[in-house]
Amino acid sequence: MPVPLVLASQSPARLATLRSAGVEPGVIVSHVDEDAILTALPSSTGPADAVLALARAKAQAVATKHAPQALVLGCDSMLEFDGDVLGKPGDAATATTRWRAMRGRSGVLHTGHWLVDAREESERGTAGATSSTTVHFANLTNDEIDAYVATGEPLNVAGAFTVDGLGGPYVEAIAGDYHGVVGVSLPLLRHLLLDLGIEFHTLRS
Repeated sequence: MPVPLVLASQSPARLATLRSAGVEPGVIVSHVDEDAILTALPSSTGPADAVLALARAKAQAVATKHAPQALVLGCDSMLEFDGDVLGKPGDAATATTRWRAMRGRSGVLHTGHWLVDAREESERGTAGATSSTTVHFANLTNDEIDAYVATGEPLNVAGAFTVDGLGGPYVEAIAGDYHGVVGVSLPLLRHLLLDLGIEFHTLRS
């Protein structure tokens, strides 16, 4: 039997990434108040630590409230651009404004990962870290931006883009871990699992 994994995220990209690596996790959405968590952080908290705090809160909420008797993985992503931290734009106007600023330039996509071992037979350890990858955006025309925003995809993803979906043609290059940009870094997850004494292949069915 594989070691059970629960993904504390509703992201289809994260689920697809894990499945592509042979892992079939359960999914339980944490419903934590992200704004409240961020507001409670010290003002000096950088984006890499902010996404890690959110990932930790998500994993711990699921492990505590739902007692899944599994490994629980929480993740959160944000784009650092021009000194600002950008989450999901939420509406077309915001997504358009962001893309007009980002085109032809680069940002850093931070994805926090937090594991909680909530299995009864385990030592109930935790481990977490952030994957940070530089993303180089294409120099899009206004028409290209409008067409992409009209698809609705960039409205509900961190940084207003995907690299594995409709936004793929608009990402010129990345410097770092591709999977971290998608939403869950498989190499980083492997290292976190090893910190808890678990080998990645034991998650596969």
